Amino acid sequence: MGFWNLSALELEEFRPGIMSRAEFGENLTMVCMEIGPGREDTGHEHPFDQCGLVLAGEIEMFIGNERKTLKPDGTYFIPAGVPHGWKTSDKPVRLLDVSATG
Repeated sequence: MGFWNLSALELEEFRPGIMSRAEFGENLTMVCMEIGPGREDTGHEHPFDQCGLVLAGEIEMFIGNERKTLKPDGTYFIPAGVPHGWKTSDKPVRLLDVSATG
């Protein structure tokens, strides 16, 4: 709790094809996740803001009507209530994701 070394962080299975580690606070959730190759979320939305950083790999994301392929050091910000989704390429992607919980 409190400090992570992202290069040595051990992840656990969250869903098939997605490994993660999360810290839950009163107002924020921080998640490091690795999404396997060829995975896709065709879209969803939620009532909280979300942002993140690509650590390794490549992911195609859409936020509302905007679509972009993100590589390491690419960031995203998703306002509450805006539809968004993603698709991984033929290699896994590793992300650091933060969302509001309150």
